[in-house]
Amino acid sequence: MDARKPEYVAGELEAYAHWFAVPEPSANGRFLALTFFAECGDAARIARDTVSVFLRDIVTGEVVYDARLAVSELVGNVVNHVVPDRSRSRDGRSRRIDVTFKLYPKWFFVGVKDEDSTPPLLPMGDALSPELVGEFTDALLPDSGRGLMITQRIASAVWWTPAEGGGKTVWCRFDLVGDKPRQ
Repeated sequence: MDARKPEYVAGELEAYAHWFAVPEPSANGRFLALTFFAECGDAARIARDTVSVFLRDIVTGEVVYDARLAVSELVGNVVNHVVPDRSRSRDGRSRRIDVTFKLYPKWFFVGVKDEDSTPPLLPMGDALSPELVGEFTDALLPDSGRGLMITQRIASAVWWTPAEGGGKTVWCRFDLVGDKPRQ
């Protein structure tokens, strides 16, 4: 899609305006928030299964599978990489994960909030040059950033926002063009 087209810019602005607000049930919007802890052995599975239940009978097609993969990668990043800010960490305290789902007729948003204010390393461009692809491809992959790279490839948009009081939320958006919610 050409980012210079006025209708593309208008669509991005409209999506941003909806992301910023909590969906109104009267406007065919749905909202769900979960809180669990990184030390829970099934955190990513719980988040994946919740996407399936939240979207069941409303959204069909690849968006469901892509959203399950994205939330799994984002929650996995928190479980494997996040170190809470000093002000939020205490000995023996579990690391909190807040997952937010927002569904509108045109978009599905997923937000994963953690207690680490360190910005995520959103990958830029392709990780591998085409001439490097061969039998040693796995050895050439970066040690980190693959989950965010996967999420960037399958989602319509990926960004992050700092949280008030520390921490951050990593967001992704799925456009429902062709996978419109059932009314």
